[in-house]
Amino acid sequence: MCRLGSLGILSGIAARFRGSLRFKLLALALGPWLVAVPILIGILAGWGAVYYDRLLITKVQSDLAVAHGYLEQVKEGVGRRVETLAVSERLARALRERWGAAELGELLRDMQQRRKVDFLILLDSGGRVQAASGGPAPGSVYIEWEVVRRALAGHAEAEVDILDPARLDAIDPALTAKARTPLIATRNAQFTDRNEETRGMVIHAAAPVASSAGSVLVGGLLLNKNLEFVDRINEIVYPEGALPLGSLGTATLFLDDVRIATNVRLFENVRAIGTRVSAAVRFAVLDQGRTWLDRAFVVNDWYVSAYEPITDSRGKRVGMLYVGFLEEPFQHARWLALAAVALLFVLTVAVAAFVSLRLARHVSQPVERMHGTMSAIEAGRTEARVGAPDLAEADELAALAAHFDRLLDRLAAQTEALQRWGSELDSKVAERTQELAAANETLRSAQQRLVMSEKLAAIGQLAAGVAHEINNPVAVIQGNLDVLRETLGDAAEPAMPEIRLIQDQVFRIRLIVTKLLQFARPAEYVGYLEPVRLDQVVQDSLVLVAHQMKKTNVAVTQEMHAARPVTVNRNELQQVLINLIVNALQAMPEGGTLRLTSGDREEGGIQGGFVAVGDSGPGIAPDDRERLFDPFFTTKTSDGTGLGLWVSLGLVQRYGGRIDVASPPGGGSVFTVWLPNEAATA
Repeated sequence: MCRLGSLGILSGIAARFRGSLRFKLLALALGPWLVAVPILIGILAGWGAVYYDRLLITKVQSDLAVAHGYLEQVKEGVGRRVETLAVSERLARALRERWGAAELGELLRDMQQRRKVDFLILLDSGGRVQAASGGPAPGSVYIEWEVVRRALAGHAEAEVDILDPARLDAIDPALTAKARTPLIATRNAQFTDRNEETRGMVIHAAAPVASSAGSVLVGGLLLNKNLEFVDRINEIVYPEGALPLGSLGTATLFLDDVRIATNVRLFENVRAIGTRVSAAVRFAVLDQGRTWLDRAFVVNDWYVSAYEPITDSRGKRVGMLYVGFLEEPFQHARWLALAAVALLFVLTVAVAAFVSLRLARHVSQPVERMHGTMSAIEAGRTEARVGAPDLAEADELAALAAHFDRLLDRLAAQTEALQRWGSELDSKVAERTQELAAANETLRSAQQRLVMSEKLAAIGQLAAGVAHEINNPVAVIQGNLDVLRETLGDAAEPAMPEIRLIQDQVFRIRLIVTKLLQFARPAEYVGYLEPVRLDQVVQDSLVLVAHQMKKTNVAVTQEMHAARPVTVNRNELQQVLINLIVNALQAMPEGGTLRLTSGDREEGGIQGGFVAVGDSGPGIAPDDRERLFDPFFTTKTSDGTGLGLWVSLGLVQRYGGRIDVASPPGGGSVFTVWLPNEAATA
């Protein structure tokens, strides 16, 4: 009887569910409340925790990359400073004049203060001290430093190394005092019987001295208690407002497992210098060489942390770089957000159930399906249809749904026809547009070739005429000069300098005439090719423009580093450089700086060399830069033919080279001539 009663109750509920739309809506409203919401909250809690932790680890990993980049930047900065001092003119002059150890030491102290390093040591080819900014006595040996051995082999290097107390004291007793750090008992740290750290972590660099073969300049920066270093990392990685929720970002530099520079606080205003890292982090980073990306206990709280090993010049792990931020604010925010989402879910489902119960009597399934179909059509799914309603018997709403489907079918057919016609029209318009663009491009190219041909023809006629008119009087001058010299014989000796000057000028006129013809017919005047050193051609060109430089208030700076010769015609290359130097001087009528730079450079797998001519003038307008190498284009109002850069480009391109132009927004311009070592004449 009990079983039959239960079956009857279930049958009644099922029958009511099939026949009552209001009951169905009630079940649908209560279903998410009873089943879906708890499941969704559980999934959200689990997935959110994993994803949130992954975001925090990704964040601290990117922070570590930034800190690592800054450490490398500091190393490179120390290396550049030492290398700059090694090639400085002050040091070169002191070595040429054979200054004593005391005078050299004073010079190194001045350089040390200017370049903001902690010590400078000048070594001879055997690694022995010649002079120093601090304590190393002359004759002391520093050959055991790896950077010194590399510098003696000709390579400038900057590395992180650990110096023992004796070596620090020999360099500067003040560094020994700065490096000494009492160890503070730290929770979770590995056991040690030491009570202080006396070694020093330094970034030091060595570079060959350019003016003294075999000599080496060594300089370094002590990182122990270098608060400026870690505070700068913290400012870069965690600027104000970078961490939400009141979290605090920190950075630390470790020597072995001891904090030697940090902004982690032991108390409110006391930095945790002398505290040690946890044993787990030490084992993973220093013993195994892995990067730690996880939560870690730092002094007195849990942080989302990133540690990476620091290696010395021999590849040995000697310390760690750390960045991290407080974990507690993020954990608190995560649980608060989860609670808010759960509460929002509960309120939403409760409100939906209440509204569904209030409106259930006026809602039917065909109406809902028609509404869903309209929403799908608006979203772009034009194939959506209402379909036959799932009702026990057809009624007016079912007929309305069928009529709505027929209207949608007609609308879809008309839309498809319109889209097909639109596609055909777009295709025809695109095809015609391409034809017009091709025709315009062909016409533009033909116009450019026609203009260039007319300009080149005018240049050829001008050059041929000038050459013909000048060669005849030059020949008469040359002939009469030869007759004068033969007739006077020894009596012409007092006037020989003037005669030779006339001879040189005649030769110069002939060279100019030849160049004019070369401009008109460049293929017929390929010059004699020879290996040419770029630095020597630059010096020869400066001599030839010296008379123009005397008229200006222009200072000349040179950085000549080209080692390999290029194969060109010397006179043509000299002509190009003179043209660029004269243009640079004319760009600085009120004075300025002429910068000449040379070096070796490989481009596109081809070895070559370059010469850069820079000025501090007003620069080149963007519109003018595109036309600089066009024939007859010039920005000079009083003189200039507009052929100089065009001719120079042709000469350089003849040997497979090129000329680049740079004009930064701040002013000034740089013309760079690049030539291959082996000319590919065209």
